[in-house]
Amino acid sequence: MESAGYSQQGGSQLAMPTALKILIAGGFGVGKTTMIGSVSEVPPLETEEYMTQASVGVDDLAQIPEKTTTTVAMDFGRITLDTEHVLYLFGTPGQERFWFMWDDLAAGALGAVVLTDPRRLADSFASVDFFEQRQIPFAIGINCFYGRRECTAEEVNAALNLRNPAPVVMCDVRERESSKRVLLALLESAKTVAIG
Repeated sequence: MESAGYSQQGGSQLAMPTALKILIAGGFGVGKTTMIGSVSEVPPLETEEYMTQASVGVDDLAQIPEKTTTTVAMDFGRITLDTEHVLYLFGTPGQERFWFMWDDLAAGALGAVVLTDPRRLADSFASVDFFEQRQIPFAIGINCFYGRRECTAEEVNAALNLRNPAPVVMCDVRERESSKRVLLALLESAKTVAIG
């Protein structure tokens, strides 16, 4: 009888890639759903819903007036990096009223990407605090919307006042390779933390 991970012929074990859980977090409207959609090799699971009158006065749309939907639970996608690593991406909801889900989503995570809008750095403080308090390695992805770069990586590190250095990667999450660079920076950092 054949079983998962073993070949019938010769009984040798097949090489199975390591599954790694990664969170994609950040403030409201920073591009978490877009990032997962740009890198996922499977159609991403999205829990996007149209914003309602209930969000008026609660969600700040001043910098993102074109935003009409929001994640109400999580997003999910998968990317195979190589024969050894498959990343399972879980996008957190960005609005404070959904933060109660974050601990459950973070269970078993290797690390996280904290996406940041350079126009609204303060919106990422809660995400950074969450991962620092739980000692979950993270990388900062500065989503340079439409090529905008209103800050440098050094300015972001200083503004976030990180307890431990974290990689800061300028990116455009609409582009697969750009999003992938952020994930690779996180993996390299998490590996360093695990070894160190």
